[in-house]
Amino acid sequence: MFGLSLAGFAHPWWFLLLAGVAALLGWYLWAQRRRKRNVMRFTNLELLEKVAPKRQGWVRHVAPALLLVSMVLLTVAMTGPTGEQRVPRNRATVMLVIDVSLSMKATDVKPDRLTAAQNAAKAFADGLTPGVNLGLISFAGSAAVVVAPTAERAPVKHAIDNLRLGAGTATGDSIASAVAAVDSFGKLITGPEGRPPSRIVLMSDGKQTIPASLEEPRGAFAEAKNAKNAGMPISAISFGTEYGTIEIDGRQQIVPVDDDSMKQIATLSGGDFHKAATESELRRVYDNLGEQIGYETKRADASRPWMVLGTLTLIVAAAVSLVLGQRIP
Repeated sequence: MFGLSLAGFAHPWWFLLLAGVAALLGWYLWAQRRRKRNVMRFTNLELLEKVAPKRQGWVRHVAPALLLVSMVLLTVAMTGPTGEQRVPRNRATVMLVIDVSLSMKATDVKPDRLTAAQNAAKAFADGLTPGVNLGLISFAGSAAVVVAPTAERAPVKHAIDNLRLGAGTATGDSIASAVAAVDSFGKLITGPEGRPPSRIVLMSDGKQTIPASLEEPRGAFAEAKNAKNAGMPISAISFGTEYGTIEIDGRQQIVPVDDDSMKQIATLSGGDFHKAATESELRRVYDNLGEQIGYETKRADASRPWMVLGTLTLIVAAAVSLVLGQRIP
């Protein structure tokens, strides 16, 4: 929707026409006073009542008033008022990075973390605007570019359906792979406006295990800083609960989410952090991200409402004049 806020005008010099509208108003008022004086000069008032048409009182001013209002509205339309408009992005690149470490088979999120994540990720892919290029990276002990950025949604959704679990959590490698994939794709589609805006959407449920330290060159914190330097903010989604468990070698092992690390990754990259403990919450997070990524707010022409109102007012003025005076003003 257009905002009717008159924050700016493309052609403000058309406001000079309002001086002409003001002159017409002044002329009309002068003509009415002159007409009244001429009536008072007519000495035979009895005869005047017989030959002069019945006066309609204030109603006779309705048509001229509407005509002047329509002129004002049309003048505003001609000045090219601008308003904020929410429009789909024509160019943007998103890398969806999904953790497929063994902890994703925990059933604290029904039916299990991986299945819930797959369902929400496919809905995210469907909801993105057509102008956004979407790619997919999965990571466990290492990261793999499963689908390079593409405007087609079917390959991404098919790949999401075929995600498989693996040992380890190389969060830093996944971020590095995403940055490299976006950079390579950006070189192919860079236009006069430069590289399209890009975003990394990182969804993980556990703590990085490869390498051991988040601060190491291949660690998530170091790679998050590199992502920021590359102009690729990370939307980090911490998915799961504190009480998730999986069975390893016949024993139950707790696999809680690592919110603190994900928050820090988002902060270091200049991005944002989100927490989801259920599939429905994850879907809401993805929906919000889709709105942020797929649309942008631009100042655009907002003259149409003024043109419509001005034209309708002009039509009403003509109709009123025909009904009351049997003529168009």
